[in-house]
Amino acid sequence: MRINSKVRYGLRTMIEIASSTEPNGMLQKDIAKNQNISLKYLDPIISALKLKNLIANSKGKGSGYILTRPIEDISMFDIFTAFEQISIIECINNCGFCERSTHECKAKNYWNEFREEFCKILKKRNLAQIINETY
Repeated sequence: MRINSKVRYGLRTMIEIASSTEPNGMLQKDIAKNQNISLKYLDPIISALKLKNLIANSKGKGSGYILTRPIEDISMFDIFTAFEQISIIECINNCGFCERSTHECKAKNYWNEFREEFCKILKKRNLAQIINETY
């Protein structure tokens, strides 16, 4: 399994915004500069985080970005699902994908459990824990 770059950059963006001490929020150009992400690539990342209601403009259009809730209340699951559905294999979310996916598939329970465990892993860490981890 590979985590795509939008998820990775989305996490970096969230860390940058959460770590900002700017009272009016973090400007997109500063996020791009500090995280070495092009503004063009950052646009859809910011849009996805806003759509998921993880960030908002602090004082309306053109202002900096702030988190919409405390960092302890934002999990990696929230960030991941701003960019990706959690779909381990196609037949779990789409019964029409395979004629065996309704009742004949002996592996279906395993894949459902795998998906549930992956979700638990993502929900286990919040943004505060990620920011405060030391190595």
